[in-house]
Amino acid sequence: MRIAIFDSGIGGLTVLHRAVKSLPEEEYIFYADTEHAPYGIKDKAEIIGYSEAAVDFLIGKGCDIVVIACNTATSVAADILRKKYELPILGIEPAVKPAVEHGRGSRILVIATPLTIREEKLHRLVDQVDEHHLVDLKEMPKLVEFAQAGEFESDAVRRYLHEELDGLHPEGYECVVLGCTHFNHFKEMIREIFGRDCAVIDGSGGTVRNLVATVQKKGFLSAGSLSIEYYESGKLVTDQKKLDFYRMLLERLDKIDA
Repeated sequence: MRIAIFDSGIGGLTVLHRAVKSLPEEEYIFYADTEHAPYGIKDKAEIIGYSEAAVDFLIGKGCDIVVIACNTATSVAADILRKKYELPILGIEPAVKPAVEHGRGSRILVIATPLTIREEKLHRLVDQVDEHHLVDLKEMPKLVEFAQAGEFESDAVRRYLHEELDGLHPEGYECVVLGCTHFNHFKEMIREIFGRDCAVIDGSGGTVRNLVATVQKKGFLSAGSLSIEYYESGKLVTDQKKLDFYRMLLERLDKIDA
């Protein structure tokens, strides 16, 4: 079985990392649309076009399942893609429902890209589960830029997080929902601001559980051994420095999720 993980950039490695843990004997294609990243500040028509181009490419590579590991692309393009293509197309969304269900009545903060925050899909999700109006939404676009640059723990990152979050009175929140897969790389710094008693969660676990269920339901055959190919906007990544960067990020996620 060949599984495609598609994102605008490196954020989708969060989903790839968890997918490999759950389905370790499959062939994976990781597709980062780096030429057009970040998606979260672009308009909907552009993102739909980029997403369709990515899925066309991945189908051409013989993929059996496409996982959209981008909250912005899921909110804007997933329904359109499912109508256009026959293969299973899975998405990711902010883990608002589990945050509310497991909450203790304190406030919940969702941080995401500007377009994800503006999209009706997220607001419908919040309206469905947030009967006590505990959920706040916050745009944090620069975190995507920092992540794409491989800048995770610099003074600039720390300063940006404090500038954006300190004024929200972090001590009043019991959960922070990461509404962009890029944001997982900043979990530790976010925990420092909100305190260790504040849960920091994302939607990748639910997406991978959906992936496993889809594989079982469809009866796809295992490839038998793990392989991963990396593509950036349709171009196979062969540069050793880039491949080392991707591997370093996966190892970093091992430590973050430990």
